Amino acid sequence: MGNCTLLALCLLNFLATQDVAGVQILSKSKLEKCERNSASDSLNCTKKIVLNMAVPSGSSGGEASIIAEIVEVEENSTNKMQTLRTPPVLTVSKSAAYVLYELTYIRDVPYKPQEFYVRTRKCEPDATARVVHICERLRDESGHIIQSTQPICCPCGAKRRMPTSCGNFFDKMIKGKANTAHCLRFPGDWFHVFSIGQWSLGFSVQIHVKSGSKASEVSVGPENRTVVSNDSFLRVNLIGDLVGYTNIPSFEDFYLVIPRQGGPGQPQNMGHNFSMWMLLERVRFTLDGLECNKIGVGYETFNSQPDFCTSPFWSCLHNQLWNFREADLSRIGRNQLPLYGVEGRFERINQHPNAGTHSFSIGITEVLNTNLVIELRADDVEYVYQRSPGKIMSINIPTFEALTQFGVATVTTKNTGELEASYSLTFTCSKEVSLMEEQYFLMKPKEVASRSFKLYPTTDQAAKYVCSAILKDADFSEVDRAECQFATTSTVLDNGSQITPFELPKKKENGFVDSIKLAWKRLWGNIVDFVIGKSCRKECARFFDFSCHIQYLCLSWLVLFGLFLAIFPTVVVVIWILHQKGLFDPVYEWWEGMFGAKRHPTRPTWKHRGERKHTQSHRHGSRHYQNHGSGYHKRRSHESHKKHKHSDRDTHYFLHHVHRTRDKGGHNRV
Repeated sequence: MGNCTLLALCLLNFLATQDVAGVQILSKSKLEKCERNSASDSLNCTKKIVLNMAVPSGSSGGEASIIAEIVEVEENSTNKMQTLRTPPVLTVSKSAAYVLYELTYIRDVPYKPQEFYVRTRKCEPDATARVVHICERLRDESGHIIQSTQPICCPCGAKRRMPTSCGNFFDKMIKGKANTAHCLRFPGDWFHVFSIGQWSLGFSVQIHVKSGSKASEVSVGPENRTVVSNDSFLRVNLIGDLVGYTNIPSFEDFYLVIPRQGGPGQPQNMGHNFSMWMLLERVRFTLDGLECNKIGVGYETFNSQPDFCTSPFWSCLHNQLWNFREADLSRIGRNQLPLYGVEGRFERINQHPNAGTHSFSIGITEVLNTNLVIELRADDVEYVYQRSPGKIMSINIPTFEALTQFGVATVTTKNTGELEASYSLTFTCSKEVSLMEEQYFLMKPKEVASRSFKLYPTTDQAAKYVCSAILKDADFSEVDRAECQFATTSTVLDNGSQITPFELPKKKENGFVDSIKLAWKRLWGNIVDFVIGKSCRKECARFFDFSCHIQYLCLSWLVLFGLFLAIFPTVVVVIWILHQKGLFDPVYEWWEGMFGAKRHPTRPTWKHRGERKHTQSHRHGSRHYQNHGSGYHKRRSHESHKKHKHSDRDTHYFLHHVHRTRDKGGHNRV
């Protein structure tokens, strides 16, 4: 029997959700006939509904579940949306995703190797416990001596492995020379060491379908991708993840160390003390015990290290498990993530189903979609749909300008029946208007609904158009038709608001000359800006903003700043010149008249007064002659002596003795 394929669209009606990020329908479903063949694993049916869907993980990769209904299908032969009379209820649950790693047991290592020492005077490699105490040679279960467990004897001294006093001369003679016995021992906890191999992805998706009184359930996962229910009603195929995981760590270069459970050797149970589990690089281990300062160091390596007695105490025993554990505890105390511990760095450690004694898994925190193909048998599927009459109430199209704008046609419809039903509405116009997409919608009984269509004319001329609206019911049968007309105005081009006239670019006749003109224009603009200071005023708001003015240097600011600096010396020079001209003499006389009589003038004061009097005598000669005849005569004698080149000494003597004083009564005397 040949296959017959019909396309159908599955719609999901969500009933309830719990811890779910969402579900997506990836493609159209199919309603198809199946081939009956005993050699194949196809469903025993004549029709089936195939649903291709994506199921995401929950928050941080945790569990997720969803419940939905398949309510409608669309057959390709009739292009009709058909409602299922008994919608199947679909429940999809996805477990948390995890990564499972392969483990291989390597060996056991001590958690904290320790060096012990004993002060003694009779240290020997074969000394008994009475002499060297804890450093006595070790024996196995059979009583045989374990090699390289004998003590190492070091002499006393301040610069030895363990500084000790050698005592006095009498102690050496009577008790013997002091020395120390050193040995390596492994008290405390031991840890198992595992190598980590390849990883595999793990999760499970459980699908439960209930259709009427029937119920089917299957579970799929990466290890079991295709499953058929017992009643052959449900079949699920796990296609895979849409995008690969990007944060899955690889531990091929690491060892996993866990506390030892029970005796030495390969453990029977890994336990659940995840706080002590650590992941350390392989280079930190010595599997044969022949390297110092590595995890797993042995007796022979410790005893044979060079310069043993002069080396520091605990040499060769660094970088052990307890050091990394203490480093993590210190970071945790500062609210930081650990560097080596498993707990705190990863989630859901060893929480995968059927976790064995030699398994190690961590949870995946990425949220990725898992692609499922779900097939339901549809032999007895019954379809129902509701039809109701309808009517086009009105069509409204306002006038608009052609080409530069678009028009809007508003069609108002009404459900004139008594049932809620689906409708489709088409709106077509003459060939000068672009085609419009058909619209689908629901209307309740007596409901009035409006649908809008955009009209795009293909010409810019004013014109009239004829359009028609067609309303169809749920069976896609025409229930009403209406026609209308609308007009457009021509496109206006002269106002420049719609279309800008195209202008040819100006052709350059000589590129070299233009470049010279442009360079000169820029140079001239910079010179003008330097002179007028446009950039200074624009960028520098304050006059004394030196950093800004230095950056935008201009001539106007330099001139103003130079004038500002020249103000102070100019004022000083002007004051001095006015002083020399005698402008301030009335002030000096007033000051001397008020305060000068109260003290005896000194010789420099007389000289200053005489010089001022001599200067004034040239300007007021007549006045001095009338009031001070003798003074005038002496001044004339002084001039004659000056003409005959008398010495400056006589001149100064005259100036020193010609002065003016004021009596208590206010009279002047010479």
